[in-house]
Amino acid sequence: MPEPTIRAATEDDVQLIFDLICELATYEKLRDEVVGTPEILRDTLFEERAAEALVVESAAGEVVGYALFYTTFSSFECRAGIWLEDVYVKPEHRRGGVGRKVLEHLAGIAEARGNVRLEWVALDWNEPALSFYEKLGAATLDDWLIHRLEVDGIRRLAAGE
Repeated sequence: MPEPTIRAATEDDVQLIFDLICELATYEKLRDEVVGTPEILRDTLFEERAAEALVVESAAGEVVGYALFYTTFSSFECRAGIWLEDVYVKPEHRRGGVGRKVLEHLAGIAEARGNVRLEWVALDWNEPALSFYEKLGAATLDDWLIHRLEVDGIRRLAAGE
């Protein structure tokens, strides 16, 4: 199988990335939670620059996957890291090493930037992903629990409620 091309996303890729986000959400049984739009995604990536995106293209030039990531910070290390928000490869392009190539590419970005961590989460039922990440040598941090405030909770807390 020819090597995929992995490149930084451009504004022209926004609709394709958004469509793949929806595919990922459907796979994760979370499609009803997608409330963003291609316009919001474009503004967030290219105006605010709050995150970055990579696009994966097949040898034929078809977009077959993406990765979204942003900078984090480790107070203990006193240095930046990368949080991988999403990595997604269309099902028909899996098992050929594409996902590994995306993670290798992202690790290369992290290394070039001097980042000390590359982190992400996976759903506890997603055995193919969990197995894949284990094969990469990623550690599962069982002693850390993710906490989240969404918009209503942020508003209440900001208001002192």
